[in-house]
Amino acid sequence: MKSRVTISDVAKAAGVSNSAVSYALNGKAGVSEQTRDKVLSVASRMGWRPNRAAKALSDASTRTVGLVLTYDTAVLSIESYTMELIAGLTAEFEKAGYSLLVRSSSSRRHELAVLREWVAAGAVDAVLLMNVELGDPRIELFREHPRMPVLLLCDESLSGGLPALSDNGRAATHLVVDYCHGLGHRRIARVAGSEQMGHTFIRDNAFREESAAFGMDYLCLHADYSPESGDRCTRRLLSLPQPPSAIVYDSDVMALAALKAAASMGVRVPDDLSIISWDDSFMCRMSSPGVTALNRDVVARGRKAAGMLIDLAEGRTVQPHAEVADDLIVRGSSAPVGDECVGVEVAV
Repeated sequence: MKSRVTISDVAKAAGVSNSAVSYALNGKAGVSEQTRDKVLSVASRMGWRPNRAAKALSDASTRTVGLVLTYDTAVLSIESYTMELIAGLTAEFEKAGYSLLVRSSSSRRHELAVLREWVAAGAVDAVLLMNVELGDPRIELFREHPRMPVLLLCDESLSGGLPALSDNGRAATHLVVDYCHGLGHRRIARVAGSEQMGHTFIRDNAFREESAAFGMDYLCLHADYSPESGDRCTRRLLSLPQPPSAIVYDSDVMALAALKAAASMGVRVPDDLSIISWDDSFMCRMSSPGVTALNRDVVARGRKAAGMLIDLAEGRTVQPHAEVADDLIVRGSSAPVGDECVGVEVAV
């Protein structure tokens, strides 16, 4: 007995993706008219008929929110931010009877393919986007499909008019630079993430403006959040004729790698060098010395994002939201220039 012709069969015969076939057959935007005509012709020739049961399911609420993680596997396996965010998301979703669908991706291109499939099939009720880039193609995708709710974790200025939850990077930058200036540091540096990332762009500008306002020398190197890049950038900075007396790292992993790199070069922390992490974590608290870090409540951020996503999925209006400024937890890795620190935690 001949089996039913599926969307995958039509996609293979037409030489296009499953999502392109779904867009074409359901009359949705997302494919050119030429592709739509080709898909319809192939489907007709193959005898494709819509599956009414599947159609009914695709139009129904799934009570599921989608998240695609596009990370280097080695970095994702050791960084704490994403797991803390997911902990907050799932705790809030559970209360409301929602689930989190997580997919991993090796590239932005693959992530876009997954998102297109979700949009075309109605596989989720809303989508959360992380690590928004400058000129991010995902923003245009969701602007073309306004019926699929989406929340971006980024500054509102980068969201293209879509709902956004911002971590208030400018205020956090002011806190960090003001702290370094108060300790007497006049030459500081930062080991940041990729220049393409929107949050890196926001922090880059804020650090330049804040350090200039205080009359401080400032240098920035960009890395990939891995311990290897943290080590490499630290060695480069400490090898300068006039090295910085304080370095801020955009992740806890890179800050911890810096402790080891500095020790191997005979640079004493915090006597010769203060180290500060943008992210706090269990590792920052347990290292020796403990690492001074921004006390960002990432779990609470996940809970806030979940609440906004549920509102979006259920048709309620959501306004862009900027979180309050973080605290700085002072530990043994930072101290006034020329002084030693005993390593007691103090919130400032």
